[in-house]
Amino acid sequence: MLFLKARLLDIDLGNNGVIVNERDIVGTEYYPQDRVLVESSKGSFIGVLYTTKKMVNEGELGISRDIIEGIEDGEEVRLRHAPRPKSLKYIKKKMDGQVLKPYEIHTIVDEIVQEKLSNIELTSFIVSTYIHGMEMGEIVEMTKRMGETGERLQWERHPVVDVHSIGGVPGNKYALITVPIVASAGIVIPKTSSRAITSAAGTADVMEVLTRVDLDAQEMKRVVEATNGCLVWGGSVNLAPADDIIINVERPLSIDPQPQLLSSVMAKKIAAGINYTVIDIPVGSGTKIKNEREGYALARKFIELGERIGIDVECAITYGGQPIGRAVGPALEAREALMALEDPESAPKSLIEKSLSLAAILLELGGVAQIGSGVDVAKDILYSGKALEKFKEIVIEQGGGITNSEDVELGRYFEDIPSPKDGYVISVSNRGITDIAKEAGAPRDKKAGVLLHVKRGFKVNRGDTLYRLYSSSKERLKSAVKLARRIHPVRVEGMVIKRVNKF
Repeated sequence: MLFLKARLLDIDLGNNGVIVNERDIVGTEYYPQDRVLVESSKGSFIGVLYTTKKMVNEGELGISRDIIEGIEDGEEVRLRHAPRPKSLKYIKKKMDGQVLKPYEIHTIVDEIVQEKLSNIELTSFIVSTYIHGMEMGEIVEMTKRMGETGERLQWERHPVVDVHSIGGVPGNKYALITVPIVASAGIVIPKTSSRAITSAAGTADVMEVLTRVDLDAQEMKRVVEATNGCLVWGGSVNLAPADDIIINVERPLSIDPQPQLLSSVMAKKIAAGINYTVIDIPVGSGTKIKNEREGYALARKFIELGERIGIDVECAITYGGQPIGRAVGPALEAREALMALEDPESAPKSLIEKSLSLAAILLELGGVAQIGSGVDVAKDILYSGKALEKFKEIVIEQGGGITNSEDVELGRYFEDIPSPKDGYVISVSNRGITDIAKEAGAPRDKKAGVLLHVKRGFKVNRGDTLYRLYSSSKERLKSAVKLARRIHPVRVEGMVIKRVNKF
């Protein structure tokens, strides 16, 4: 055991990391990367040990300021070895491609929530599911266990509906239109969303441009009771917290293993008290799902998983061959969604059609519209201005904020990318546009992103603007422009693509 003095640090060390001066452990039984138990008068936690030459002095233990509430600088703490997590042998089992038993999966999920696993150990589990997959029985157990941890919401009115996109297509801001349409019809729709994992903007990132999304469970219930709907970040509500921990590991790897995708989505639905949910599955080049056949297979898995956990699931396989709408990046997408609510007639048709189609399914599931008439009901709500008023109510109730598109600020630095020739736009790369938006700073820089001036099939002349890049940083904008000129995400060709002759 080591006795040290707490040194509070204003940095996030990840996985409850703690730092000692390397001289303090010379000749002891402690080594870097050891799992340790830190005890103080205010409580204890399990962390991972790191060493430094200068960040903390001898006799000090560097701790992130928010790990233990109330702990003070200079307070004595005790450091001892922590027991080895039980789940490590089960993680190794999955790394070998074996099927896990229910109690093994429960142990892994429990120790994820208890933060007993290091980033390396958690990454090993996630990557093993990415490589080997999981059987449906394993996914069911993981989903149930994840849904049992954290908050569980209950609602007085039913049915309670939800819509969720698996992502993969840039500019997918439909939820900011679909949710207020459904809420305007009197249906309860407590929408929780994630931040970006592989994209340039998650729904929570987009909504955060306009209002608070970091509501706790009670705040979320208050908003829903007042407006019928909400658009909040699932991480702050503490629904299925294991999911948010897993997402933080997936994000830097830019992977979303299908078992984690299924359990992540549906565990949140369990915890949120959802009766019916619609899953949006975009398909096409550059998305997570390449074609309709793969989309249908994933849809069947969502439906089966829903049946086994008691939630009615309907899936919509949607077109994802190019970005939805023209805006990619949090502020750009927030502005475009508001513009669509303000004036649907002038909004991008792809955004309006998708938003109405998904709202229609929910209106029919919720009993407000007869089967086959949902689109008409949804369109009436949108074009009458009721959806805009409902959205403003939600923004204000969540603590906002911005309710007019003209008030959304974009990056102060921008540059237009021109067409290199006369011709037609033959493709818009989802991956390319996403990579460029991220290079410009999105999603952390809310004002960064890409605004498309053209879509597939458009006729352009040499010098016409194909898209505009925004950023809050000159250097990031310069880097994004450089990337854009190298990968050419918007391809233009003439009517004659290639000349072939006998020579």
